[in-house]
Formats: sequence, C-alpha cells, structure tokens
Amino acid sequence: MNRSITALAPAPRKAGKKGRLSYKTLRKLVPYLYVTPATLLLVLLMLFPMAMVLRYSLMDGAIMKRDAAFAGLQNYITIFQNPVFWQSLYQTLYFTIMSVVFHFVLGLAFALLLNTNRVNPTIRSILRVLFILPWLFTAVIIAIIWRLLLDPNGVVNSVLMALHIINFKVEWFSSTSTAIHALTFANIWAGYPLFMVSLLAGLQGISKELYEAAGIDGANELQKFWYITIPQLMPIIISISLLDFIWTMQVFPLVWMTTGGGPIYATEVLSTFTYKLAFAQYEFSLASASAIVILIISMSVTYFYIKHQQRR
Repeated sequence: MNRSITALAPAPRKAGKKGRLSYKTLRKLVPYLYVTPATLLLVLLMLFPMAMVLRYSLMDGAIMKRDAAFAGLQNYITIFQNPVFWQSLYQTLYFTIMSVVFHFVLGLAFALLLNTNRVNPTIRSILRVLFILPWLFTAVIIAIIWRLLLDPNGVVNSVLMALHIINFKVEWFSSTSTAIHALTFANIWAGYPLFMVSLLAGLQGISKELYEAAGIDGANELQKFWYITIPQLMPIIISISLLDFIWTMQVFPLVWMTTGGGPIYATEVLSTFTYKLAFAQYEFSLASASAIVILIISMSVTYFYIKHQQRR
C-alpha cells in the first residue's frame, strides 16, 4: 500500500532550481540597472541633441520655417564654399596646435622644476601655488585679465616700451596681425597646468633606480632625460595631448570675451563661426552643419585617443 502511494505521488521538484536561475538572471541585470539612470541622462542631454543637430543640418531653414524641407547635403556644400569657414578652420588648427605644443613645453618644464631636489622645498611649494593659479580662474576671468594686460595702455605695452623692445603702443587684440597670436598666448597661459600636474605625477612615479643604473653606465643628464624620462612619460604625453587637442578646438568663452572673432575675422574659430551663424544670422541649418563638422573632427581625434588607451 505504501509503495502504491509512493508511486502515485508526484516527483519532488529540484529544490531551488528555478530560484537559482532567477538569481543568476538578476545578477546579470544588476550592473545594467545601476548604469540605467546615467545612460538615460546621457541620451537626453547628449545623444538626443546631437541627433537633432544632425537632422537640422539636412534641412532647409530648420527652426525658422514651419515646414522645413529636406535639403540633403546642400548645407554642407554651402559651408564648404564659404571662405570664412576655411579661414576659421585654419585659425582653429593654428590656435589648437600651438596651444597644445606650448602647453606641453611649459608643463614639462615646470614639472621638472617642481620635481628636482636642487630647488629648496619651500621655494618649490611657493612655485607650485603660483604655477597652478591659471587653472583656478574661469574663462571669463582669464579673458578680463588679458584684455587689461594687453590693452594699448596696459602693463605689457608699458614694460615693452620701458625695455625699448617696442616704440609704440601695440593694439594686441585689435590688430589683424597680432590678434590671433595674442589670443593663443592667453590660452597657453590658461591651459599649461593640466600638463604640469599630469607630468609631475608621472615624474614622481619613475623609479630612481633607472637613473642610478644609467649613471653607472656613464649617461649624462641630457641622455637620462631623453632615454629614460621621455619614454616613461610618453603614455601620459600622448593621452593628455589628444585630450587637450579636443578641448582646445572647442574653446569658445575665451575667444568670445576677448575678440569676438574679430577684427575682420582675424580670430574667427569654428566655435565662434558656428555661434554667429546660429544666433547672429539665424541660419540654424548652416550652423548645424558647421557643428557636425566640428563633431567629426573631434571624433576623429577621439578615435586615436581610444585606440591609444586600448593599447595601454
């Protein structure tokens, strides 16, 4: 009898099998749940506006016309036929490349100065504070400072005239021959601390045993710098240079607050060119096309940055 009852009874489930599957699935979903809020915010604040700008760049009279028609690549053709666009592109590349090069040169020089034991520690502490100061100012403050310094009646002209380097008051931001160089100089002063701090951290991470071994082999200071310091810092140099290139290419507040792109397009860069198309000429379709060009250039540099990070 007992055997019959046992035979008729349903087979017991494997305890916890279904529960284990649900738990494993939940474990796999948890990381995605954590990043969901940030992903939604990214889509809302970045990807959606980018998609809208791309859509506007393919339309005729976007925003300004109720029934804007599809224009294809006509806005891009119009942009490329505009000589001011090519002038702003050239000046953007000049402004960006010169800034990145001198950011690196100044940042490395100051990092080496702050890392050496030949300078008194108290002096190094004071210099560290002074060198980091430009990083504390906003773009508006930096623009005001350099507009005052480079004013025809400002400190720079007074010092240069006192040293007999110039014999007249130079209008640094108002002259077509000096404006882009003065603007680039101001940006160099504002941006070198990023390189300085990064390279200083890299210098402090280089093993002193490498220098000691090189000294035993008879290497001088220049050879140690060229064959030890530079190779050890190269990953940092490449990463920071690519990031600085992307950021500098999109600089707007400093240019707008100092020269506004003038005089006569002498300091027009892609960011101010795009801004004027949108909010001065109300050509939002052309401005969108210009913005997409900036995006493509930035993404091209970003691609090399990502590839470099992957190789590391």
